[in-house]
Amino acid sequence: MNPPGTQSRTFDDLLQRTLRCSRYAKRVLDSDPDLLDWLRTAYSTKCSQAEIRDLFQHSGQNLAEEAELSHALRKVRIQVMVKLILRDLNGLADLKEVMQAMTTLAETCVQLAQSCLMEALRAQFGTPIGETNGIHQELLIIGMGKLGGCELNVSSDIDLIFVYPEDGESNGSRSLSNHEFFTRMGRRLITMISEHTDNGYVFRVDMRLRPYGESGPLVMSFAALEEYLLSQGREWERYAWIKARVIAPADSPQIDDLTRLVKPFVFRKYLDFGAIDSMRSLHAQIRQEVQRSDRLNNIKLGPGGIREIEFTAQVFQLIRAGREPKLRIRPTQSVLKQLMETGHLSAQVVADLDSAYVFLRNLEHRLQYLDDQQTQELPEKDEDQRVIATAMGYNDYPALLAELDRHRTLVSQQFEQIFGAQQDDQAGEQLWRENITTDELSLSLDELGYHESNESAQRLQQLRNSNRYRQLPELSKQRLDKLVPQFIALSARHNDPDGTLSRLLVMLEGISRRAAYLAFLAEYPEALQRLTTLVASSTWASEYLTQHPALLDELLDAREIYQEPDWHSVGDDLQNRLDDCAGDAERVLDVLRQVQQEQTFRLLAMDLQGLLPLETLSDHLSDLADLMLHHVLRLSWTTARKRHCDEAQFAIIAYGKLGGKELGYASDLDLIFLYDDDHPDAQENYARLGQRINTMLSSYTSSGRLYEIDLRLRPNGESGLLVSSITAFAEYQLEHAWVWEHQALTRARFSAGERKVGEAFEQIRKQVLCQSRELQKLRTEILAMRQKMHDGHPNDSGLFDIKHDSGGMVDIEFMVQYIILAYAHQHPELTANIGNLALLKLAGEIGLVPVDISAQVGMAYRTLRQTQHRMRLNNQSPCRIAQGEIETSACKDLWELLFGGER
Repeated sequence: MNPPGTQSRTFDDLLQRTLRCSRYAKRVLDSDPDLLDWLRTAYSTKCSQAEIRDLFQHSGQNLAEEAELSHALRKVRIQVMVKLILRDLNGLADLKEVMQAMTTLAETCVQLAQSCLMEALRAQFGTPIGETNGIHQELLIIGMGKLGGCELNVSSDIDLIFVYPEDGESNGSRSLSNHEFFTRMGRRLITMISEHTDNGYVFRVDMRLRPYGESGPLVMSFAALEEYLLSQGREWERYAWIKARVIAPADSPQIDDLTRLVKPFVFRKYLDFGAIDSMRSLHAQIRQEVQRSDRLNNIKLGPGGIREIEFTAQVFQLIRAGREPKLRIRPTQSVLKQLMETGHLSAQVVADLDSAYVFLRNLEHRLQYLDDQQTQELPEKDEDQRVIATAMGYNDYPALLAELDRHRTLVSQQFEQIFGAQQDDQAGEQLWRENITTDELSLSLDELGYHESNESAQRLQQLRNSNRYRQLPELSKQRLDKLVPQFIALSARHNDPDGTLSRLLVMLEGISRRAAYLAFLAEYPEALQRLTTLVASSTWASEYLTQHPALLDELLDAREIYQEPDWHSVGDDLQNRLDDCAGDAERVLDVLRQVQQEQTFRLLAMDLQGLLPLETLSDHLSDLADLMLHHVLRLSWTTARKRHCDEAQFAIIAYGKLGGKELGYASDLDLIFLYDDDHPDAQENYARLGQRINTMLSSYTSSGRLYEIDLRLRPNGESGLLVSSITAFAEYQLEHAWVWEHQALTRARFSAGERKVGEAFEQIRKQVLCQSRELQKLRTEILAMRQKMHDGHPNDSGLFDIKHDSGGMVDIEFMVQYIILAYAHQHPELTANIGNLALLKLAGEIGLVPVDISAQVGMAYRTLRQTQHRMRLNNQSPCRIAQGEIETSACKDLWELLFGGER
């Protein structure tokens, strides 16, 4: 709450309120009349970086001389403090101004001290030089905590770490090693800023966040820092380094090198859900200390305090920022806003946390305004309580406490939702106790409704007795011990509990060595339910998750996972993620695969919930493949060693399932590469481009493979050139191609690359398909090809092969292709790439086949595809069903009509 009528009051009114609420302001103003005169002229403007720098320039001190700079630092600090106190207590400054002004003051003081001391040491010992690169070295001063986050409070200490690029020695007549040079500099800087003099101090300096803490060296080279973080860095240090920021020198060219060094330690490539337990433990230690020292009224460290808001924001950064660059930001309020925008926290939760943060930080500042003490403790004295209530804009202290309790309760509730320890399931754990026998376990499973309880019991015992389980780290074993009973209970809710449990145990074994995934499942029981439902619905989905366990994270947000994709937004997000790892070829490949897998999994989840018709699903899977091809082509060309133009005059043409937009989850991609470019190097450069595209798409990394690629449909097949010019492609199709190649062309379309090349391809495609053909010869060649395919898939099972048998999907596809090749010269609209169902309907509408038969065949095709899709989701291959289960007589009638019964 701000005091009313601020704008109408005089400076003396504002001053009196300031003096009532801050003993520190009263003390320094009473002792320095000039300070009061300055404040009277300066109070009305925002406390900015420009003003702070101007105060130093007009301080009357020589900033290059240590003693005079030390005096100037303390004088300017007092000026900034009294101005902020007056402005804040009277509603002229908001929290953002106060935090930014204090951060700027600290940065400026450190920068001036560093500059002064660097010159003084250079005069004595020369300039530090790197031993390997011969470059001048400088000390990089890293601001940690609230200083790094640009949210420093008014009486805060400043957390610093000192690093320098590399070892070596100075080049003066009295030489020092770089380590000793910068150690001396660091000690003198700490003294200059933190030493109490007659003019007070500037900031208390805390160096305990440096590697090895108080026992570690004061300064450290980049190499030593990297070695420490990789070999000894602890979880709480990851938390601390989130806010790390080089504050001096602010324009150092070595900042990027330092950032690259630290980033892998702080932001993991995978989703690190183990961070929740680590931060829960850290917070528990803090709470125990608070309780031991009777500091429950500490608004920073106590329940519902500032630290819990910071932990809530930062745990998401530790978990996700390795995969989500937008979360690599420092200020707490900015992180909360980003968490809302990315859907990790709701708008209401973020609004509550942000409101609580502002309230608590404002209260923290008013506690510190009293005596310029670094305190977050609520006052015990009645007089101090009245002052704080007034400073916060409340009529009395109980009213302030009521609002404080409201905010702390909301913060605690949200904190417990994220960090609260999971409740143990005592009954369930009896099914997974160490000494249970197979017979006892089988009986318990039978009571839960398991159909093959003895086999499931044996499967569970195999897991417990396996070397993999026994060799797990203790924490991972504890997590797995909690998960197995939950899997048993959740599987019992499904029609096939034994199969569901078996798949879950396979997945659990597959991910057990990755502690982060066990941590995720242990932390989010609601995700377990979605996981079990998905695994129960599809063997293929279970195997896909086992292969790509990073996708478990997608189960967290039901709102997002069950929404159809916006491919424009997906493309923008992918581009941002690729930009973040530009220059790192391995990470680029991983990002492409991660996004492809994330989107595939979301479509799979919607599919298994019955939210997507098969045609819509295939459209989305095809759009996803087009998106991947677009980015792979762009990346392959922009990173090519040799290229003769900025934009490749090159197109990727899709055939087969992708071309016809009937793509399935595991479909390979039938592609050809075309170009339209007369440059002498075009053929050679585009051949290399085609090879790179093929490699990027089909090679395996730790994240898997994007797609299996088939390039055999190019002119002259496997013996032909990998890429073809538009001219050569047209000549081949018009003069040399086989009929089966024209059949394939009916389902071909431009997928990615230069659109003009795609348009040229489409013109050739239509020209080829619209050729007049001798019908009997066409029938003969198509029938020969159909017989060849039929012979390649013999079926003596007595079941109906829904794809390859007579009346199946291949028959229908061949009939559509025949209609196009036979009649497109009379009906060019048949060349439209609109899918088999729409083409069958069109053939009926224009009178090429009976309307009723075309409709029945269309219905049969849809049913066959849906049946095949369901069977493949449970790894049933080949897809065969009982004869007569699907009505296909219309398919055979149409075949008779078009081919006269020949086969």
